[in-house]
Amino acid sequence: MQTLENDSTAVACLATDSEAPAASYEAVRFNAMKHGILSRLAVLAHEDGAEFADLLAALLDEHQPAGMTERHLIEELATIIWRKRRVLLAEGAKINEGLKSTLSSPKSVMPSAAPFQRGLSGENTDLRDLFDSTPEDNAESLKSAELDLAAGQKAAAILRKGGANAYEKARRALIPESRDWWDDQVADEEHPATAEGLAEFIRVSLEPICYRMVQEARFTPAIKAQTVGEGLRAHMLEKLNRYETHLDRKFERTLAMLLKLKSLRGG
Repeated sequence: MQTLENDSTAVACLATDSEAPAASYEAVRFNAMKHGILSRLAVLAHEDGAEFADLLAALLDEHQPAGMTERHLIEELATIIWRKRRVLLAEGAKINEGLKSTLSSPKSVMPSAAPFQRGLSGENTDLRDLFDSTPEDNAESLKSAELDLAAGQKAAAILRKGGANAYEKARRALIPESRDWWDDQVADEEHPATAEGLAEFIRVSLEPICYRMVQEARFTPAIKAQTVGEGLRAHMLEKLNRYETHLDRKFERTLAMLLKLKSLRGG
């Protein structure tokens, strides 16, 4: 029969048992983080293991487990929180996927955003430009489009009135960008450099585009809301929402079990 004096292992154990409980706890408190089965399985190869370790360490600090069972429950809480993080990432990916698909369909989004407005057909419109615009951008676009439209209408009125130099007066009435566009049309022989040619250009090309730009700028907030609404596609998130609810309930049960165990130990 071995005696205590001849058993170095027993001596070491006795020395450890004689130390203060707090010191013993400090020496092993992070064992679950390094050796826990759940932590090895919870973090995937492409995920940040240090981030999970920080999460687990914070939970260990908060609950200060008294034994292996409590540490296991704390590690379970960490894995549930980690999985909920994945759910949020998956939800964001699904929303982005829906938005990407919706942004490629301006012909369906824009008329739906303002169903009682004419001129919002979505033709020749890149929804990404509207979606990324700020309120300041919208205000500037609206102001520019309204000035362009008013200038075109003024030029058309000059041409209808006629008189000496009506063509030159109408051309000068256009804003510089529209005047350059008209000059390019003449150079490309799309229209003749006459009052009749300019009037047709204003009626067929300039006014419809200016009117569309005014409508787009006015209804950009509604177009954004419509885009987000169609991009969310709630039916695609239903399974993720159910899984998140399952994790919430599992978290509640695990935390309740941990608190009950600690209460029993205290009692």
